[in-house]
Amino acid sequence: MNQTTAAPTNVIRQVIIASSVGTMIEWYDFYIFGMLAKTISNQFFPEGNATAALLSTLAIFAAGFIVRPFGALVFGRLGDMIGRKYTFLLTLILMGGSTFLIGLVPDYKSIGMAAPLIVLLLRLVQGLALGGEYGGAATYVAEYSPARKRGYYTSWIQTTATLGLFVALGVIMLVKLNMSDEQFNAPWGGWRYPFWVSIFLVIVSIYIRMKMDESPIFSKLKKEGKTSSNPLKESFRNKANFKMVLLALFGAVMGQGVIWYTGQFYAQSFLETKCALEFEQSRTIMLWAIAFATPFFLFFGWLSDRIGRKWIMLSGMLLGVVLYPFIFGAFLKDTDTKTWLADNPQLVKEERKVSVHGEQSIVQVSAHYETASGAEYTRLTTDTVAQLSTADLATNTAKATSYVNKKLPQGTYIKFTFLIWVMVVLVTMVYGPIAAFLVEMFPTKIRYTSMSLPYHIGNGVFGGLVPFIGLLLTTSFPNEPLVGLWYPIGIAALCFIIGSIYLSNKIDRDVTD
Repeated sequence: MNQTTAAPTNVIRQVIIASSVGTMIEWYDFYIFGMLAKTISNQFFPEGNATAALLSTLAIFAAGFIVRPFGALVFGRLGDMIGRKYTFLLTLILMGGSTFLIGLVPDYKSIGMAAPLIVLLLRLVQGLALGGEYGGAATYVAEYSPARKRGYYTSWIQTTATLGLFVALGVIMLVKLNMSDEQFNAPWGGWRYPFWVSIFLVIVSIYIRMKMDESPIFSKLKKEGKTSSNPLKESFRNKANFKMVLLALFGAVMGQGVIWYTGQFYAQSFLETKCALEFEQSRTIMLWAIAFATPFFLFFGWLSDRIGRKWIMLSGMLLGVVLYPFIFGAFLKDTDTKTWLADNPQLVKEERKVSVHGEQSIVQVSAHYETASGAEYTRLTTDTVAQLSTADLATNTAKATSYVNKKLPQGTYIKFTFLIWVMVVLVTMVYGPIAAFLVEMFPTKIRYTSMSLPYHIGNGVFGGLVPFIGLLLTTSFPNEPLVGLWYPIGIAALCFIIGSIYLSNKIDRDVTD
């Protein structure tokens, strides 16, 4: 197959379906850990410091991203030497197996520090597997695609990361809504089910992928004996090619990575931790926004075939830099406790719990309110006092106060969904065209290796660290609620400047060399 000869449409359709289903399942496997970070932190770390436990869990989550570049090197080399098909079959098996096993790890109370260490090991395997998956799938589809439709066809692969997130959210919501909080958060409770579901999804995907043929461009290269004997050396010791690797990273993928994770992962974390929205609303806001924004991956992939990839991606980065402070500021303003307290709150239900620890008693009062505008929230007050008599405990007024499980009124809920939708559309701008962009930068014999490394450094390291660094910054600077945005805004701005100066906007590049 050359630049003017493309596979039949029905073959391309089968290639896209087979590649996309498997890649979506891998993303699902990778992201359910992040979606359940708060619950997991209570299972695999000792009690006593919830913030430290959450940070530790997010660090394990981030570890999976950090090792992705190493997976890109290992599996990229295999993909360029033995072929695309069997390499990302292997990555799928590793990902699915490690995800299923995370769901079987006993909690901290059962096996102590072995629990987080085992989870960390399995998370590292996940990261290595994902490091080899994306480059193979994107390369495979691109090498089947005609030049003028390469952006559109590869954009189907780009939908899989967000669809994997969507499926992860959906499965978690389905499980959560069919059991109590106690059942869901129990040591062997419902939070484990999404991990176990993974094994069935992986079996289906393996069956589909086993029927796939090797990429025709790679098959031709292999038949002619022109495959690379040392893809790593040719990718990174060749000065011209290494320059393209660096340009891809600092001019495109680095900014794309932080926009992706800010618009989806950090946004959800912010709604849950800083705005204190209840579980169901924070998840359904994300679900609706993702559902309505996902078609734009295909639109911007299609558009990139007509006007080029560069300015679509860079525009998404620039809009993120400009809009993030306003969007996240609106989240804080519309969930401000002072405003809610002034909205004629009515007490609906109150519960008082007392626990005795040695010579101290912990008094916790949970009071649920509804406001005139339709908002709901829980006022949680806690105090630690010397042991009191039963009568004193009944009248004790707790001192430490927080407002949790906030539920937005309908109008504000729609507003939040729209704002998240805007951020996910920015994700589609930077992410939709990037697979075709990366494939077109590198020659066939080292393409898998060369494109995978900058992609997974940009996404796995720069992008994947957004939730962890965001939480770390807000913990370090508690009086600056938007400080977590400094990191993604700075990275996106830097990438925009470099990309504007050095990236090419050439359309219709040959990928058959």
